[in-house]
Amino acid sequence: MTRTVEGGLLTGAAVLAAFGVTLVNLAGGGSLDARVGLTFVVMLLAFGGVHLAIRRWAPSASNALLPPAALLTALGLAEIHRLDPARAALQQWWLLIAAGLAVGMLRIFATTRLDTIRRYRNLLLAGALVLLVLPLLPSSGPIPIKGLEANGSRLWVLIDLGITEMRFQPGEIAKLIVVLFLASYLAERQSSLADRPRKVGPFHLPEPRQLFPLVLVWAASLGVLVGQRDLGASLLLFGAFVGMLYTATGRPAYLAVGGLLAVGGGFAAYRVFDHVVRRVEAWISPFEHFEGSGYQVAQAWFGMGTGSLSGSGLGLGRPDLIPNADTDFIFAAIAEELGFAGSIAVIAAFAMLVAVGFGIALRSRDRFRKLTAAGLTWVFALQTLLILGGVLRLVPLTGITLPFVSYGGSSLVGNFLLVGLLARISHEEQT
Repeated sequence: MTRTVEGGLLTGAAVLAAFGVTLVNLAGGGSLDARVGLTFVVMLLAFGGVHLAIRRWAPSASNALLPPAALLTALGLAEIHRLDPARAALQQWWLLIAAGLAVGMLRIFATTRLDTIRRYRNLLLAGALVLLVLPLLPSSGPIPIKGLEANGSRLWVLIDLGITEMRFQPGEIAKLIVVLFLASYLAERQSSLADRPRKVGPFHLPEPRQLFPLVLVWAASLGVLVGQRDLGASLLLFGAFVGMLYTATGRPAYLAVGGLLAVGGGFAAYRVFDHVVRRVEAWISPFEHFEGSGYQVAQAWFGMGTGSLSGSGLGLGRPDLIPNADTDFIFAAIAEELGFAGSIAVIAAFAMLVAVGFGIALRSRDRFRKLTAAGLTWVFALQTLLILGGVLRLVPLTGITLPFVSYGGSSLVGNFLLVGLLARISHEEQT
């Protein structure tokens, strides 16, 4: 696929988003209005801008990254507009901001290589920890940045800009920085971690001095997230940590031990946190708890069941009956209005992005870039699996967003930067 074809696909995604908004308007008794044209222009400016930045500053990057991301964003914008037009307007602003930050990052790395980040590894770690603790700030007081609590978790900060206020979830950026730190550390100690000279019973382990700093950083990050009751992000970060260890060493034992620790941590959270108990109830028996914890999951299943093969059509279903349908359960809303066919299209787009990400990691010759690409892809893949699994009742709900699709500016910013980093790694490996 050439860059010209890529540009054509991005334009097609912009047309799809505008067409989706048109269908929603017509289904509601409206007509073509300014929102249709604005949706097309915003999509074209956002993805066209990143496309031009890649052409200019990372011309050898993979051209299979942006089209699936654009498709997911187009479907997400149309469905968010159907559920809440005001939030759709905010999402368009965040889309422009996210694309602008990705373009800025590509411009910065145009004059230097990604390897230079390794020199500032400790600063990256400090920055990630600062971002993670920001939501723990007081909710009131003279400080312009305040912590916010929602749905039993303390994930957000409120930034007072004077003329307006802005909410942001700093963990979306922190997880990318943690991946960069882990990639830098593992790249230097890959051989030592792969070599396991110590034997404890039937297990062979690496030298503790090689593993201890890594475990300490992981434990500190998870401790902050557990303190915020952000268990979804805790599980995501832990999964990325285990995935990167496996990528660096090729030892399946890390995956096995990591899986056992994740199950153990989940059980401990179930015994400690009330909101985790409610999510497990909704996972195991939503219809028995229909009036309480299971209501959201049950309504999502009713909606997906009525979607059938081709769906009820944009604007013709009742996804508004699902609580938080534009964030946690937007996949259920899409499944209801676009049916099984639309659901498969969404899953295929995610699968393509994950395949491209791991492909970039496999083709990378430099250890740091290989581990960075793998870590970023692990984060993206696990986040997608956790939220889709929660909606489909394969795992309990974790309260995280579906990348590029769900409403949320912080998530858009984080995922655009993730795609930009993958594009930069892909370019550097070809030059």
